[in-house]
Amino acid sequence: MRKTHFSLVLFLMLFSFLQAQNTPKGTPPVIADKDLTAYLFVYFTGNTVEEEAVRYAISADGYHYYHLNDNKPVIDSKVISSTGGVRDPHILRGDDGKTFYMVLTDMTSSKGWDSNRAMILLKSTDLVKWESNVVNIQTTFPGNENLKRVWAPQTIYDAKAGKYLVYFSLQYAGGPDKIYYAYANKDFTALESAPKLLFVPKSERACIDGDIIEKDGVYHLFYKTEGGKAGIKVATTTDLTSVKWIENDNYLQQTQDGVEGSSVFKLNNSDDYILMYDVYTKGKYQFTKTKDLENFTVIDNDISMDFNPRHGTILPITRSELKRLMAKWGTPEKFPQINNNPVLEGYYADPEVLYSNKTQKYYIYPTSDGFDGWSGNYFKTFSSDNLTDWKDEGIIVDLRKDVSWANRNAWAPCIVEKKIKGKYQYFYYFTAAQKVGVASSDNPTGPFKDSGKALVSTRPEGVKDGQEIDPDVFTDPKTGKSYLYWGNGYMAVAELNADMISLKKGTTKIIQVDNTYREGTYVIYRNGQYYFLWSEDDTRSPNYKVRYGVAKSPLGPIEIPKNNIVIQGNPAEGIYATGHNSVLQIPNKDEWYIVYHRFSYPTGIKMGDAGGFHREVCIDKLEFNQDGTIKQVLPTHLGIKAIK
Repeated sequence: MRKTHFSLVLFLMLFSFLQAQNTPKGTPPVIADKDLTAYLFVYFTGNTVEEEAVRYAISADGYHYYHLNDNKPVIDSKVISSTGGVRDPHILRGDDGKTFYMVLTDMTSSKGWDSNRAMILLKSTDLVKWESNVVNIQTTFPGNENLKRVWAPQTIYDAKAGKYLVYFSLQYAGGPDKIYYAYANKDFTALESAPKLLFVPKSERACIDGDIIEKDGVYHLFYKTEGGKAGIKVATTTDLTSVKWIENDNYLQQTQDGVEGSSVFKLNNSDDYILMYDVYTKGKYQFTKTKDLENFTVIDNDISMDFNPRHGTILPITRSELKRLMAKWGTPEKFPQINNNPVLEGYYADPEVLYSNKTQKYYIYPTSDGFDGWSGNYFKTFSSDNLTDWKDEGIIVDLRKDVSWANRNAWAPCIVEKKIKGKYQYFYYFTAAQKVGVASSDNPTGPFKDSGKALVSTRPEGVKDGQEIDPDVFTDPKTGKSYLYWGNGYMAVAELNADMISLKKGTTKIIQVDNTYREGTYVIYRNGQYYFLWSEDDTRSPNYKVRYGVAKSPLGPIEIPKNNIVIQGNPAEGIYATGHNSVLQIPNKDEWYIVYHRFSYPTGIKMGDAGGFHREVCIDKLEFNQDGTIKQVLPTHLGIKAIK
């Protein structure tokens, strides 16, 4: 966790304000931008009823797209629509980060372009299963007897109103298409009120296919003009429902062919945006790139698709969402290999790994990161059957609710599984307010009950500096004794009593290490030798790394090999600050893995000191030389393969 040799008094002053707060400052986002690593393209394919259905394609880079499900529909139009067909799918990630909203034109073109009066609202939490509701504007809201068509609905979260705004074009007999809006109800099953006018151009000519994206507090509405010279234009506003738009008179399409269905999305981990539009007369899309949403460059030569889409949208997605889609509809043959690092999405650090003999699953217990100044106040755990796909098991210890003696700075936990009187029990050691506590449970996912007091609250005798943080517990396979290690700036150890929640009096000692030692002690045993691993430098430093020494006893003394780096950054791959590790041995095998954190990729290295509390958890293979020394690990983005 936070690694410093400054006085504890100064450190605590830094967080005195945060201690009084109920909600930590700088709470991490629901979905971190760095975790958006792929794309979902939602589209339909043509004007026959078989083609008027929702289809999916995926991309790893935003440029090369591969269809899913053999380019067949992923949702049955006949089940969700009133007409038997759907067009113009628009998909949005909700403000909570985990709910998805899709809106569709309820229409089959074979019945005529003025034949539809309805749209469809859909909601999902997994992109696979969707709940849907038809909203017929004409029959739902009085005064719409002259309504001719309802086209191309889309939705956006209006933060000012705290609601989802659905916008779409309506045409009434004798008039042009105009863009209207209404707020969806809380369940996204209906509209709260009759449509209101959102936008009509100064020319008062028809406009359809609106697409809104927000950038730097400004909403950009891309739309297609009809009548006269048709094409894609943009208007901007700072208030969605003000009807005060500033129009840009320029046409944005980079072709003389007819276009419609423009859509804009931001490339992942980039300042670039893509404006794409359906060149419907040619049966293809054109892609353009921009940074300012004003000037666009054609990038058609960079784009590839193994399908021919019509009027759709593209949604940035996470790796876990991508895997879920492929688990349902298959992996395209030419789709690139997927990286498994980081193994946890979001900001997490100081990972402790455990194999549970009780559940026969793997668990990671990290620091919840992404809070300004390491100010998090709860711990979570994650479970896996294969070390690559991890399930969030939720909060297992919340300092504000579960711990009476500290309510801040939840850092660097560890856990041990012990079989006591024939029953597996779990003892969870954690840092809170620069003290070490312990909680216990009958299950690796909790609930955990705190012991009621700090296990370590003061520096060991003779130690003048550092912090009481970063606990690690090691059970000696030779003697069955369990030891607690801790410290920042010093390595302390004490024997645990049989209850595992108290220290044996008179056993605390300081183990001497060289000046590379900062924190994060971790001890393993292999072939009669004890390995002590620790972190060097500061977690805010790109050079944060892991070193090791060996001993013949869990109490030392430690001998330090000449070349003792276990893992350090790989700048060529943009990997920095690889440290504070734990180690996993696959049961009954000489097969080892190192679990560690690094600066979040690719954003952390650009954050300055904040990179030290925006970290992510990774796993790579740990190997030994024939003489028992540890091979230096090269950290990777690819990570490890699934363990069967």
